[in-house]
Amino acid sequence: MDDKGFKVVDKRIYGSGEGSHPDKVKETEAVSDKKDSPPPSLPPVDFSNLILSLSTSVLINLGEVPDPVTNKKDKNLEMARQTIDIIELLKDKTKGNLTEGEGKLVDAVLYDLRMRYVSASSR
Repeated sequence: MDDKGFKVVDKRIYGSGEGSHPDKVKETEAVSDKKDSPPPSLPPVDFSNLILSLSTSVLINLGEVPDPVTNKKDKNLEMARQTIDIIELLKDKTKGNLTEGEGKLVDAVLYDLRMRYVSASSR
């Protein structure tokens, strides 16, 4: 992809004050900044994706998935346990407000993560 940016031409007429020339055109060049561009196709912000994001964090802290920053598999069992507890807290606080699918997802994720935690902590 060629990242040359774009050109803005300001054709407004400037006043008669010092340094103003009504027949001059002010040009400004702006280069698009990749930091300001939104990432391509992010998933929607909803409860299920929040739970899946937290579960991915647990998998990283259990050393099952490489850390996306360091690309290394490191264990941090305390952080994994705390994130599992956060998912449990969200389950308790949202009780009665989740769809059937969301409730099943939380239960399945918690069961899976707890089993993985027990396995990782016994190694």
